[in-house]
Amino acid sequence: MKNFVKIASITLLALSFASSVHADEIAARAGTIAAENSGALPAPKKDVDSVDIAKKLSNPIANMISLPLQYEFSRGLGKNQGGSEQTLLFQPVAPFNLGGGDTFIVRPIVAGAREVSIQGANGQAYSGYGIASVTLESFYAPNTNSSWIWGIGPYAQSPSGNSGHFGSQQTGAGVTAVVLNRDGPWTYGLLGYQSWNMGGNPSYGTQNNLYGQPFVAFTNKDAWTFAANMEAQYNYDSHRTSNPLYVGVSKLEVFDGVPISFGAGPMYYVSNTPGGPSGWGARATATLVILK
Repeated sequence: MKNFVKIASITLLALSFASSVHADEIAARAGTIAAENSGALPAPKKDVDSVDIAKKLSNPIANMISLPLQYEFSRGLGKNQGGSEQTLLFQPVAPFNLGGGDTFIVRPIVAGAREVSIQGANGQAYSGYGIASVTLESFYAPNTNSSWIWGIGPYAQSPSGNSGHFGSQQTGAGVTAVVLNRDGPWTYGLLGYQSWNMGGNPSYGTQNNLYGQPFVAFTNKDAWTFAANMEAQYNYDSHRTSNPLYVGVSKLEVFDGVPISFGAGPMYYVSNTPGGPSGWGARATATLVILK
């Protein structure tokens, strides 16, 4: 009997202690939730879907803020094809929700360039660096309720004080458009623009251009993306086409909740304009994604 009383006493003490601890845990959890809701403590970070983000980076009109930097090396420039060029493009993507799933996407592009030993028509070689151009692409993209989506909007390009060594000194304006399909891991489509000359010095090329960029990308379950595109630009005045083909691979990584994509690959000029890049080159990209 005495043993039974001892066991019962110990059991009651244990239950009393457990109840006290459980009550303290509930109070602590309630206090934590209240603190998170009030902003006193940071809310738990949401999981980042790296595969979905990697796929969206292949879509030029995705409803996602991104800040890409693109480095490109080209060779075979100049009259004797002995020069080289390095360019750095900063091309942020800023979407604006219009309601009902419709969006308006703005893509300003600033291009800086460095040229080395570019031989001109007079036989003299030039080396230097500067701003090549400032471009503005925009797209109104309606909600299609389909894997196929499209966008269209105004296009403009300014020489931005270009000396003529880094492209046309003319101002161009026109229209840009894109159509694409998101089919499982695949993203493929066509982006293009039509630009007309709006004035300026035509000595270094004109802005009467037709541009077309077919592209295809495959993103696997590990957020690796394998992509290819061809950037054909036809100038109506010179009747020539510059046509680099790019094939590359990129990987999206998440650092403390911040997605960043790194990519690189070779490129080859299938055709080129007189004095323009020719043969083999290379491209590398780094893209920061800002989650809403």
